Amino acid sequence: MRDLGAGFTYLLKGQRWVAGHGRQYGFGLLPGLITLVLYVAALTSLALWGQDFVGWSTPFADDWSSPWRGAFRGLLTAVLFALALLLAVVTFTAVTLLIGQPFYENLSEKVDRDVSPDGTAPESGLPLWRELWISARDSLRIVVRAALWGVLLFALGFIPFVGQTVVPVIGFFVTGFFLTEELTAVALQRRGVELRARLALLRSRRTLVWGFGTPLAVAFVVPFVAVFLMPGAVAGATLMARELLGEESGEGESGEDDSEGEPAIS
Repeated sequence: MRDLGAGFTYLLKGQRWVAGHGRQYGFGLLPGLITLVLYVAALTSLALWGQDFVGWSTPFADDWSSPWRGAFRGLLTAVLFALALLLAVVTFTAVTLLIGQPFYENLSEKVDRDVSPDGTAPESGLPLWRELWISARDSLRIVVRAALWGVLLFALGFIPFVGQTVVPVIGFFVTGFFLTEELTAVALQRRGVELRARLALLRSRRTLVWGFGTPLAVAFVVPFVAVFLMPGAVAGATLMARELLGEESGEGESGEDDSEGEPAIS
C-alpha cells in the first residue's frame, strides 16, 4: 500500500514540476491538443456514420423481422463505439507522445537535470528518426497488448453484477499500467532500456505503477483533462523511472520558469 501512495505522489510531483516551468508546460500542451482534435474528429465521424457502417457490414440481418434487426444492429453500434472509446483512451498517450516526441524528450531531460545531483541527464545518442521509429514500434506493441486486454474485459463485462462492478475497476488498473509504460518509456528509452526490460521493471513494482497510472487513467477518460495533465505526467513518470532504476534524485524544487533559458526543443 505504501507503493500505491508513492506512485500517486510522483504524479503530483510531476504536475508541480511543470507548474514551476511554464515554458515547458506550454510547449507540452501542443501535442495533446493536436491529438485531441484528431480523436474528436474520428469519434464524431463514428457517431454520425457508425450505424450505417454496421448496417453495411451485416447484410445477413437485412431480412430479420422487427425489432430483432434494429436491436441487433443497435447493440453492435454501441459495442463499436465503446471499443473505439476504449481504444482512444488507451492510445491517446501513445499517439500524443509520438507526435510530441521532441517536446517530451526535452521536458524529460530537463527534469533529469533538475533532480540529478550532478545536473546531467542520460542521452540516447540516437538520431531523431531512430528514436521515433523505436517509439512507434514499441507503442504499437503496447497497443496490441492493451487491445487484447480490452477485448477480454469487454467479454467479461457481460457477466451479471461482476461485469458492471469488478470488471470496470480492473479495466482502469490495466489501462493505468499501460499508460505508465508509455510515459516512463520517454525516460527509459533514453537510457537504452528495451521494451521487454521496461515491462519487467514495471511488473516488479506493480503497486507503484498502479498508484501512478490508475488515477491518470480515470482522469484521461475526459479528453480535455488528458491534454492538460500530459506534460506533468511525463515529468512525474521521469521521476518515477529514476526510482525504478535506483538513481539518486534531489528535490528539484527550484520552481524557476525556464522561459529565458534554454530553448524548449534541443
